[in-house]
Amino acid sequence: MGETAMVLSSVGIREAKIDLSKILKRVKSGREVVITDRGRPIAKIVPLVSENLPLEERVRRLEGQGVLRPLSKKSRRPLPLPAPVGAAQNFLQEDRNR
Repeated sequence: MGETAMVLSSVGIREAKIDLSKILKRVKSGREVVITDRGRPIAKIVPLVSENLPLEERVRRLEGQGVLRPLSKKSRRPLPLPAPVGAAQNFLQEDRNR
């Protein structure tokens, strides 16, 4: 999946043990977290990538990575449904036939 580079952060082993749920929230939002031991990287926690993520989940991940900015609550509206295959071509052909 051709996503943009993940946002990386690092935490020490001790902090990772204490704040695992917070770290996993970061990972769930699309960030990668490096675990360090005395300042040296030893492991990386990365989100699982699925080729078939729903549009809403892809948008949430891009927001978590800072690629997209969330809409304000006031202007929030449902995401449009994907158009059927060939819909754009059909629309253009109908427009040309007018």
